[in-house]
Amino acid sequence: MATTHNRPVMDADPSRTVTRPLAYVWAIVRLSIGWVFLWAFLDKTFGWGFATPAGRAWTNGGSPTTGFLKGGNFAALAGQPWVDWLFMAGLLGVGLALVLGIGTRVAAAAGGLMLALMWAAELPLATNPFMDEHVIYAMVLIGLAMAGAGDTLGLGKLVRNPYLK
Repeated sequence: MATTHNRPVMDADPSRTVTRPLAYVWAIVRLSIGWVFLWAFLDKTFGWGFATPAGRAWTNGGSPTTGFLKGGNFAALAGQPWVDWLFMAGLLGVGLALVLGIGTRVAAAAGGLMLALMWAAELPLATNPFMDEHVIYAMVLIGLAMAGAGDTLGLGKLVRNPYLK
């Protein structure tokens, strides 16, 4: 409970005790990776021309999964409406949860699963035998969950259910 510049921030769960500076580092990482997920949702939905041209936006009838899945291990799933909806719901849910700092453990698990599936869809990898950004992001999500990263610069403490501790 008591905090100073480099003394531990105490939590009811001792495994989640981190120093105040480290808590802010994890919070910034949480906001950053949350924005990655949220931005992917927004760009694929509205086609703002970064990764998704306007003509292929979800709102214009485009499929958010076709481009990524069409040549990979899950090509049969590319463009399926239920896959598009699950993918987009996952991007939005994980992104919002991480940006707001609520449900970070659930968001980390869901985001990790999404990233693992995206990694598997790209196998074999072109630039490395097994490591790519999907694996790195998944490891970061595990760290976010373990550090209780939703509590600093987020709404984690405000909305935490005492029965889920």
